Amino acid sequence: MSETSPVYSPFFGVMGSAAAIIFSCLGAAYGTAKSGTGIAAMAIMKPELIMKAIIPVVMAGIIAIYGLVVAILIAGKLEPSPKYTLYDGFIHLGAGLAVGFSGLAAGFAIGIVGDCGVRGVAQQPRLFVGMILILIFAEVLGLYGLIVAVYLYAK
Repeated sequence: MSETSPVYSPFFGVMGSAAAIIFSCLGAAYGTAKSGTGIAAMAIMKPELIMKAIIPVVMAGIIAIYGLVVAILIAGKLEPSPKYTLYDGFIHLGAGLAVGFSGLAAGFAIGIVGDCGVRGVAQQPRLFVGMILILIFAEVLGLYGLIVAVYLYAK
């Protein structure tokens, strides 16, 4: 065993994989729950708009997929410590944290915009396009984290 691959090297890779899925799923869950309460409140007034109002929930679910992809990529590279260096562990930890925390932030943004947006669309249908644009800008925050994570993973 050399200095660059101590026995605990894979720990950081495992933590990166766990962080990717845990934090991105936390963001997706918050976005789904917050948007879902808005949909429920909106559906009382305008039940015919429920299918249009599902868009924030779908977008929140995509955030979890970003974390899942990175978590599986990292887990697929895990090996016992002589082959898995400390550098690999730190890179994979950084990749997992990048997609996880950006997914958490994106989920929060999607949840808040989705909640207020679907309630607003029920009262003024012309707000729909604006809500979708803001949701796209919130979703892209998670995509940025995915891009950074994949770039780090490829190092």
